[in-house]
Amino acid sequence: MNSQLPILLVIVPLLAAPLCLFIKKPTLVWLFASIVSVLALLFSLIILSQVWETGELVYSLGGWQAPIGIEYRIDLLNAYLSVIVAALACICLLAAYKSIGEEIKKGKQTLFYVTFLLCLAGMLGVVVTGDVFNLFVFMEIAALSSYVLIAMGKNRKALIASLTYLLVGTLGATFILIGIGLVYMLTGSLNMQDLSVLLLSAPQSNTLFTAFTFFFVGTCLKLALFPLHWWLPNAYTYAPSIVSVFLAATATKIAIYILLRVIFSLFGSEFSYHTLPLQNILMTLGLAGILVCSVIAIFQQDLKQIFAYSSVAQVAYMMLALGMNNISGLMATLLHLFNHALMKGALFLALACIMYRLKSVQLSDIAGLGWQMPWTMAAIVIAGFSLIGLPLTVGFISKWYMLLASFENAWQPIALVILFGSLLAAVYIWRIVEKAYFSPLTTNNQHIKEAPLALLVPTWLLVLANLYFGIDTRFSLSISLHTAQMLLGVAP
Repeated sequence: MNSQLPILLVIVPLLAAPLCLFIKKPTLVWLFASIVSVLALLFSLIILSQVWETGELVYSLGGWQAPIGIEYRIDLLNAYLSVIVAALACICLLAAYKSIGEEIKKGKQTLFYVTFLLCLAGMLGVVVTGDVFNLFVFMEIAALSSYVLIAMGKNRKALIASLTYLLVGTLGATFILIGIGLVYMLTGSLNMQDLSVLLLSAPQSNTLFTAFTFFFVGTCLKLALFPLHWWLPNAYTYAPSIVSVFLAATATKIAIYILLRVIFSLFGSEFSYHTLPLQNILMTLGLAGILVCSVIAIFQQDLKQIFAYSSVAQVAYMMLALGMNNISGLMATLLHLFNHALMKGALFLALACIMYRLKSVQLSDIAGLGWQMPWTMAAIVIAGFSLIGLPLTVGFISKWYMLLASFENAWQPIALVILFGSLLAAVYIWRIVEKAYFSPLTTNNQHIKEAPLALLVPTWLLVLANLYFGIDTRFSLSISLHTAQMLLGVAP
């Protein structure tokens, strides 16, 4: 059974998605989808445990060995990402029953669960496959499902946001597909393990440089790296709340995973950082993204917009750390993949609680809400502290390693920008705290009650995770350290 887990991780949610169509009652289809997500999490945890103990797992589909056949090749990076995606899917589906019941019409709720499971299967497929064309296929399954999920938002602007995401996503996918075609032309292989050897020995040519460029630009469109981020704020803002939670916690992480594979597994860090000016590009765009998007977030009036622009800034932090080109910087990127999923998942789930009661997430509408919805607003405060990077939260661990990476390179001005970015985050979090706790309660909010437990429990699971993994860092640090050493080819 254990030898089949890599394929089961993908095939179970993929086959379960169409089966949802045969379940008529919303309660039963929600329960079915939740069981599937729990199975995916269980599979991913077992796989992570196996990889940690015995090393890389390889599964050849149909018994056909690569490069003729397609293989799933799972190392610590794959296993780590699969746990993040599956865990957040479980949390989202735990909260979905109440939230989706309010935000999506009853007749479309089954379609929601179908597309959600397809999106989950696509993301898991991306992180476990060892074939670049297979990666493209799974990436598109996840993307097409995301477009449908976003379009289910009540506001008609959700359709425009979905269309914009579709256009940008298609452009990014086309760039990646061209990159795949170019490396196939150079090597005659689509297997990542083969490509890591063949591209390393390939002569430097315009085709090689062009292939990397197409991969890089296409992936940056997918991960919303500044200034290619324009699709993300509206996609997160107008999507149903649970969709915002899932995409904010996982979608950009999958794109960053692809970028890590391109840089370290396909082309190699020597080519990426020394032959090409990748370090300067990542540092420049990372610094610009942190400052510009954090400032934009301060002036937003919609809470989803605030945290959407914050997400672009957090992606920029990860790219800045990746640009450091040292162990601490890569560790910071890998840590923030996990930590950002926890903090943004908690924040957007708290917004789902507010949306459930107020039918709005405008800043002006939460006046005095801190006393009417104390658990919800406390969740925003604690997760906001994590976003700022205060001690005892996961955000502090990420920022600490970013600072270490900058000091290792003797880049003290970069460290100051990281700290200034945290200060900007404190400003937009304070705007929410001030409105919720220090503004007079509006007439409309006088009879507002706390969100139901079905929403509060998953929200606080993530809030407590922000605190627990900010104090006990053994899991995240050990995984990040060993993964960084593996990617850089450094002996443990």
